[in-house]
Amino acid sequence: QVQLVESGGGLVQAGGSLRLSCVTSGRTFTNYAMGWFRQAPGKEREFVAAINWTGDKTSHADSVKGRFTISRGNAKNTIYLQMNSLKSEDTAVYYCAATAAFLHLVGEEGPDYWGQGTQVTVSI
Repeated sequence: QVQLVESGGGLVQAGGSLRLSCVTSGRTFTNYAMGWFRQAPGKEREFVAAINWTGDKTSHADSVKGRFTISRGNAKNTIYLQMNSLKSEDTAVYYCAATAAFLHLVGEEGPDYWGQGTQVTVSI
């Protein structure tokens, strides 16, 4: 059974930081790109950041550039999202995702696999 398990969400004040983690299990994700999406109440799910298998290619949404950083662990089955200078508009459920093609994360095709999500709430 394929699993992507997120952790690290919570409640934080505006201007604060959080670090999300996502661990994969249940199958080999060798050569898979991974990323983060988020969905705020009443809004569609949107792309946040993506990273390729080797970790040398990343992409971040304009809304989070300079504040969020995606990275990949040495074991390759874990990714992180370091979120700094958080704003109230960053409040959302954050989802981890995986796909065979990096471009699918940033394009129309979308991921092959999704995690269950972790809530991030930023208070003013």
